[in-house]
Amino acid sequence: MGELKKLVEEGKIKYIGLSEASPETIRRAHVVHPVTALQMEWSLWSRDIENEIIPLCRFPQKPHTGFVEKELGIGIVPYSPLGRGFFGGRIVAESVPPNSYLTFHPRFQGENLERNKKLYLQIEKLAQKHGCTPAQLALAWVLHQGDDVAPIPGTTKITNLDSNIDAVRLKLTEEDLKEITAVVPLNEIAGSRTLDRLSHLTWNFANTPTKEKKTGS
Repeated sequence: MGELKKLVEEGKIKYIGLSEASPETIRRAHVVHPVTALQMEWSLWSRDIENEIIPLCRFPQKPHTGFVEKELGIGIVPYSPLGRGFFGGRIVAESVPPNSYLTFHPRFQGENLERNKKLYLQIEKLAQKHGCTPAQLALAWVLHQGDDVAPIPGTTKITNLDSNIDAVRLKLTEEDLKEITAVVPLNEIAGSRTLDRLSHLTWNFANTPTKEKKTGS
């Protein structure tokens, strides 16, 4: 972090961001130099950052978010806001392409996928109610979590890009947000949010070691 601070002071970079950082790491880094943005997985079915990470980072927000404590004022950049494509449409929710890395993801395997399909169908029904696609509704839900939230959905198709942009136009009320959240209960999501072999890299286990002080001989 100290080296990144030097780059800011030299004018070589403007801002510093972190990804999948633990609360302790965020606080320690912020002391060295203000952190501008934090990239974390956040979607309808990945909400584990809401209890600790979000309150730590954010500015006071609208009542519906439930996050009112101002701590560090760090912007939040949710990756995989469509649940790694799960809420992108029935094609992904119903069958995973055999050459996709998702075949190894716990939530897209066997019985877990069958159970999670039920959650997708609930979002699909609500999307019809709002006159949009499931992907737009899922993305709009993330966008409505606060003005300090800038999700980064990925796609390789222009049509999907245009559709994602249109999600910005979708206006959801406090009651809408509660309804959307309620149809994807956390206790009904089957499978962990990341590959088992990569779980040690998630923020829950990502405390960086403290710098050892040099001692005299």
